[in-house]
Formats: sequence, C-alpha cells, structure tokens
Amino acid sequence: MTTNTQSYFLELGLINTLKIDRLTTPGAYLMAQDGSDVLLPGPYLTQDMKEGMLIDVFLYTDSEDRLVATTNKPTAMLDEMALFEVVDTAPFGAFMNWNLSKDLLVPNMFQKTPFKVGEKRFIRVIYDERTHRLVGTEKLGDFLDKKVVGLAVNKVVEILIIAKTPLGFKCIVDEKYEGLIYHNEIFETINLGDKKTAYVKSVRKDGNIDLTLRKPGSKKSGGSDEKVLSLLKEAKGIMPYNYKSDAELIKDVFGLSKKEFKRTLTSLQEKKKIEVKDTGIYLKD
Repeated sequence: MTTNTQSYFLELGLINTLKIDRLTTPGAYLMAQDGSDVLLPGPYLTQDMKEGMLIDVFLYTDSEDRLVATTNKPTAMLDEMALFEVVDTAPFGAFMNWNLSKDLLVPNMFQKTPFKVGEKRFIRVIYDERTHRLVGTEKLGDFLDKKVVGLAVNKVVEILIIAKTPLGFKCIVDEKYEGLIYHNEIFETINLGDKKTAYVKSVRKDGNIDLTLRKPGSKKSGGSDEKVLSLLKEAKGIMPYNYKSDAELIKDVFGLSKKEFKRTLTSLQEKKKIEVKDTGIYLKD
C-alpha cells in the first residue's frame, strides 16, 4: 500500500502507484490518472484492499502479452540489472527466474554464450522494440560509457563483479564503466554479484579499465606479515606450508601470490616470529 501520488499513465517494467477502480471476480482493476487501467489478478488481493485506495504494483506482460499488475517485486525492473538464475532453455532463448509468475526471456541474440539451467548470469532488463516485451540481455557493455572521465591510475572505485572470463573477472566500475581484474591479481575469493572497493591500474584506449583489489603500495606494507601470523595463531601455531607449497594452495589459504608468500616467510623469519621447516611453518613464542 502507499500514500504516494497516483501515476499519470501506466508504465511497463516499473512500479506504478494506481487507484483501485473496481473489484471484480478476476481481481481488481487499477486506474492511472489518464483513465487507462490494468488488472491485478485475484491471487494478489488482500482483505484490506478497497475501491479508491492507492497501491503500488509492478507492471509486466503475461503469457498472452497482456499488460498485468502484480504486488510482487521483481529481481530487477526496467533498465536495472541483477544476478538471475536460468530455470529453462528453448531453441530461441533462456528463461530466468525473476520472482514473478512469468519468467524473463533472454533471447539468443542477447546472450554472450549459451545458457544452461542452474547457471547464474548478470542480466539487464530492457524493453524490446520488436516484440514490445520486457526481455533480458547479457550484453551489459552496450549500456556502459566507453569514454572514461576522471579515473586516473590508483583512483579508488566501487565495482560490481558480473562475469568470470578466461582472463579474469569482468566488473562494472562506479556503475558506468567496464573493468577487468586479471586472475593473477586476485588473492581472495570472488563471486558473481560481489561489490568491492578496487583501484585503477590503467585505462585502456578502448575505454575498458584494468583493476586491482590491492591498495597501491600494499606489497611493501606489513599487511601480509600480519595475515600469516594471524592465521598461524588461529591454527595453534602450526601450518603445513613452506617455500615449496603449491601456488594455488597458497592463494586459497593465505590470499597471497607465491612470490609475496615467500617474501613474507623470509621477513617473518628475519624478525624471529616464525620458523620454516620441511614440515611447515611454526610460530615462535
């Protein structure tokens, strides 16, 4: 329910504030100020809904392409993007769960790679001029700025992780640019949908931005020393790793590159904080 001003006309893909004009067997007919109306089906009615009341509803089209209202809030509205799960596929596209009775179609032409049931993909909800329907697109780059303004090397930015590629993780930078964190720059767990603080490494001529999660100069700080010591204390002073440990294992456990890990072990030994043996790392008293 709402006390907001009644919407002037019906807007597909958005939340509309509409007046309950009349209650019928199929449901409630909701009216905009311009006199146009739309059905809110019976399953969405509540006992406190009365004629003349203003309510907030989301408008989309049903399986017969008729405009219909719902009190459910979708995963994303028109021109918004979110992480969707693939629930079905067809020769012409894939269907995504978006918390409505009708799934969101992502046509093949709007997919970067074929979708599989159970996968999660970042999708933007758009209006398809050809079909006059709401559909999804995975081609988010079409809606991002190609001309980067005001982002210099080492500048702090906010990123949203949207896809994993052979090179690294694609991100949306400050909600308007496309960026990439290369796999060899990542020393922590990253998942699609994560929002993180990052730093600009470079801005390429094509408008894409290379990023790092490491604060500039952090390699020379004592951060990695403290991380290893903290993990050792949690492990009661002994961990089964040394200079010869596998690089991927080091990355998973310590969040460090092998080069930085080896440098950290040397630093801590020189400070007489640890002892490194063939059997592992030992915390000194």
